[in-house]
Amino acid sequence: MAQNEAVGRNIVVTGGGTGIGRAIATRLAGSGDRVTIVGRRRDVLRATAEELRGEHGLDVTPVDCDLADPDEVETALTRLPDRVDVLVNNAGSREPATGPGPHGVRARWRGDFERNVLTAVLLTESLRDRLTTDGGRVITVTSVAALRGGGSYGASKAALHAWNHSLAAQLGPQGVTCNIVAPGTVAGTEFFGARLDDAELTRRAGRTLVGRVGRPADVAAAVVFLASPEAAFITGEILQCNGGELLGR
Repeated sequence: MAQNEAVGRNIVVTGGGTGIGRAIATRLAGSGDRVTIVGRRRDVLRATAEELRGEHGLDVTPVDCDLADPDEVETALTRLPDRVDVLVNNAGSREPATGPGPHGVRARWRGDFERNVLTAVLLTESLRDRLTTDGGRVITVTSVAALRGGGSYGASKAALHAWNHSLAAQLGPQGVTCNIVAPGTVAGTEFFGARLDDAELTRRAGRTLVGRVGRPADVAAAVVFLASPEAAFITGEILQCNGGELLGR
């Protein structure tokens, strides 16, 4: 793909059925790209793809896969594009509460590692040979928790930062850039559940410099920029998207 081509690309977005992933898929498909959304929940993915195709005429294909399972990743490869221009690693979540004691600690830490690290690494490594040279993009969505702490969840997201540095060095000679988008609080997703009530929204908005929490569209805009030809000279970076909730250094 030539550097000046901005549409008609093959794009894979993980966790693309809801929230941030759906917003990313919608923006990219709306620009004329062919988008494949990947995730565990088949019904959710299909419903999203059907809505985006039927109501908006967008080119979106669902592929269900547990991205932390190597066997499922291998199987899913037959349904993914032979050439991938942009890979967006957005899938991830927090391990639910586990029991007490060391067994509970291990379950929580292992669960967060699998949900957030392996879901990105297994697919990316499996698609390395399909990434478009001289213009390919790998963009990984992490969290502000990776930068200021957050227990096992923050540690798993921070691991992606270290991995991205290595990935950028490995793929840079092929003309493939690798970057991170680290959102702060984002409303309109499943992540917080009932915890993000009006009082908590107000409290978190007060921690930003712009007086509001983020929206999925805010994160999608950052991803769209890093996926664009204009971002060809940016790689190995962590782009914070948090309204000034945590200042960059």
